[in-house]
Amino acid sequence: MKQLTHEALQASERYLNNGLISKEKIDQAIQTCLLKVDANITKLGELYPTPATQNNAYQPIQNIEWTNGFWTGMLWLCYEYTEDEKYKNLAEKNVSSFLGRIQETIEVEHHDLGFLYSLSCVSAYKLTGNGDAKKAALLAADKLLERYQEKGEFIQAWGELGKKDNYRLIVDCLLNIPLLYWAAEITGEAHYRSAAEKHYQTTITYAIREDASAYHTYYFDPATGEPLEGKTRQGYSDDSSWARGQSWLIYGIALNQAYHQTTEETFLFESVTNYFLNRLPKDFVSYWDLIFDDDSEQSKDSSATAIAVCGMNLMDNFLPESNQHKLIYKYAQHAMLASLIDHYTESKTDGISALINEGVYSWHSGKGVNEGNIWGDYFYLEALIRFKKDWKMYW
Repeated sequence: MKQLTHEALQASERYLNNGLISKEKIDQAIQTCLLKVDANITKLGELYPTPATQNNAYQPIQNIEWTNGFWTGMLWLCYEYTEDEKYKNLAEKNVSSFLGRIQETIEVEHHDLGFLYSLSCVSAYKLTGNGDAKKAALLAADKLLERYQEKGEFIQAWGELGKKDNYRLIVDCLLNIPLLYWAAEITGEAHYRSAAEKHYQTTITYAIREDASAYHTYYFDPATGEPLEGKTRQGYSDDSSWARGQSWLIYGIALNQAYHQTTEETFLFESVTNYFLNRLPKDFVSYWDLIFDDDSEQSKDSSATAIAVCGMNLMDNFLPESNQHKLIYKYAQHAMLASLIDHYTESKTDGISALINEGVYSWHSGKGVNEGNIWGDYFYLEALIRFKKDWKMYW
């Protein structure tokens, strides 16, 4: 692990002065989400929303995208909160679709199988004991393992396996390896956990710069496994820090603590979290790349902020009361989530609506810029549920 520059947390008083969110505000925010989800169910039926909105509305699609698990995960969150069978019934129809998808290998040749199957099927198995969900999730874990590269010890992201142009990891995958930890626990097979742990160590060794900012992707030599260079695909440039990538690190490091029940990487977590918080704008919701500020006229990425809130909330369980940042991180979570509630939840369409607005899917391609996205919706609702109850993770 390279030596990191540990930034001091700046202007922490702005979080403390912002106060804490009331229980009533959380309750109302969840109710607003439920109303939107109910309206979306009416329009979607058994279909799924596109990854991002267009003109503020999702379109219905079949179970073909890497993002479909977020919708099903939202249904399970709604079921947990309300105990209303309508959410469970639709989510279990989704489970049947996900089983068919992995059995028929429909659009599963990529690293995002955790996003797809942890939230749709691991969740279902944990909540209801659904046998098809267990079967589907284990098949997905096996499929994800096919992408593990011994040379370099990482899970390859996209593209043809072993091909030089695609021989890379991405920070997003820290949220996909929980599928492997779950598979190891369910089957007792150590190879799932071994691959997850090695991928994690490779990611934190190479995908974090010396200043604690995130590379989006990192390339390796397919012949030797030697590390080559960090680059971006979603961020503004190779040497900037894509906001969602930084938030994947925040949540991914916290998840590693949860799996291993240690506090050994508190310094690492604080380093990447301080880097993120120190670059939040006035309203506490990040721009799509952390290189931008309030004078940039760039778009926000509300999803990055929602992800960071979830990761910080989880990590709070592992920071001792004596930790100098624990209280500030608590207030920072509340400030970020309160801003999302107050400023990013306006209903902007009569169609299939996002729970939160102003996300960025892919700035370079122009996809989903200043639009809602379904993962932002999921993590926003997860954050609200985390604030409401002692939530048992799907991850």
